[in-house]
Amino acid sequence: MTRTSDRRDRMDAIATGQFGFEALGNAQAEAIQSVLDGRDTLAVLPTGSGKSAIYQIAGIMIDKLALVVSPLIALQRDQVESISALDVGRAAEINSTLTDAERDTMFARLRAGEIAFLFVAPEQLANDEALAEIRAASPALLVIDEAHCISEWGHDFRPDYLRLGAVAESLGHPTILALTATASPPVRSEIIERLGMRDPAVIVRGFDRPNIHLAVEIHHEEGEKREALIERVMTSERPGIIYAATRNDTEEIAAALVERGIRAAAYHAGLKASERDEVQAAFMEDELEVIVATIAFGMGIDKPNVRFVYHHDISESLDAYYQEIGRAGRDDERADARLYYVEADLGLRRFQTGAGSLTMDDVETVLRTMRRARRPNTVESVQAKVEMPDSRLLKILSRLDDTGTIDLRPDGGIELDREVDLNEAAATAVEEQKDHQRFVRSRLDMMQQYAETETCRRQFLLDYFGEPTAGPCGFCDNCESGAAAAMVEDDHEHPFPRNTRVRHASFGDGTVTHYDGDAMVVRFDKGGYRTLAIDLVTEEGLLTPCDDAKERNGES
Repeated sequence: MTRTSDRRDRMDAIATGQFGFEALGNAQAEAIQSVLDGRDTLAVLPTGSGKSAIYQIAGIMIDKLALVVSPLIALQRDQVESISALDVGRAAEINSTLTDAERDTMFARLRAGEIAFLFVAPEQLANDEALAEIRAASPALLVIDEAHCISEWGHDFRPDYLRLGAVAESLGHPTILALTATASPPVRSEIIERLGMRDPAVIVRGFDRPNIHLAVEIHHEEGEKREALIERVMTSERPGIIYAATRNDTEEIAAALVERGIRAAAYHAGLKASERDEVQAAFMEDELEVIVATIAFGMGIDKPNVRFVYHHDISESLDAYYQEIGRAGRDDERADARLYYVEADLGLRRFQTGAGSLTMDDVETVLRTMRRARRPNTVESVQAKVEMPDSRLLKILSRLDDTGTIDLRPDGGIELDREVDLNEAAATAVEEQKDHQRFVRSRLDMMQQYAETETCRRQFLLDYFGEPTAGPCGFCDNCESGAAAAMVEDDHEHPFPRNTRVRHASFGDGTVTHYDGDAMVVRFDKGGYRTLAIDLVTEEGLLTPCDDAKERNGES
């Protein structure tokens, strides 16, 4: 107890004395304690809650190298500058912007023990020289920032993150700290599995953003929807963000706002990097009132005074939607999140989610290519030999890795089980991808249900992310109209509490996530989210409690 008390006193002293915090948050302290105990830790905390302080304070107290994997160069640079300004340790970065001379200097500093925090882009860990230098430095802490990027069920999936589990093992499995602001239970499970985390502490806090007003406007025609959105922007407090599904939509909406005197601009991946940087900088400095963007905009953006986030089109999942609306109201003042919904919009999203199918021929082609290779296979060597888009190849390799047919090494090398039956391995990988697609499509169904529900929208969202709620929030359109209260009064008796593990004869094991009038939602481990009629569940006995009635990967 004395050791724990002394440690907490030191944590608090660092937080207040070096970081300028009034106090260390309970979730921050819990995560730091877990890391200092040498336990792998997944912390899911809202943006602005001081996630970076967790690894910085832990790194100071461990007093050994902390390796921080961050997906964006701008994020790395911000953190390096922040650590330098706080004078809490020496920080450096490895990314594609460094010259050969700068890399050599940085590695020399690393060998001399002059670096306390090393920030790397994930693709740099596929470089043999960089990985060897880092391995020789023996990092005690491996931090995965924006950890949802490792999950194909997440909203910012990055293929380079798939190697990080193997990287951790090649480094001797230092304590792993995975950090993210948004991760539903399936995403949390995938993060843990892909990183090879051992008996991790899972700390989930603060999904509720009570200062954000939630609303959905349902329209029947695209033109009517867009005009309603533009009219709303004209009368809204600014600055704000509008998300749209296509690049063309962002351009058209931005142009329409400019015509009406609003300082607006489009942001999408089709713009030159310099143009995107200019638009983002203008928005951050309040020179632009509205940015109209695809999902290319947002990661790493921390602008406190965003007064609204409006969605011109429905998001692909509640994971993505919640991440996007979470960019509003970070100053804790009132902000608005409004979805403009036309049922026909679901068609585009279903088309996009259905684009990831794999065929037996494609998988067998990849397997035969690897088996015939005279030299050791790498991701790059297979890419050079097969004629298919890189995105499809990476899906195939990911599925083969999931099923144990191959082992993806941290340097990009591929170990193939040469005794495997190619036809059987291909069939297993294709079926695995079908399961994955069913899950992805079911998340779009949940997004549709959010748009159409008459229950409290905040309660719906928090149930989805597995965070308990006390009842309707009173600060969404359904609560204000009385619809949510009416649904509570008409509520059927619930056959199972939320988060109960249940079993279905056809769908297998799952978790009860939400009730919506006479229906209940269950997230099945295979196949994703299903909406079931409560009467049928009760009368037909469709669900039974699992032996392990608690949610896997229990959270504190």
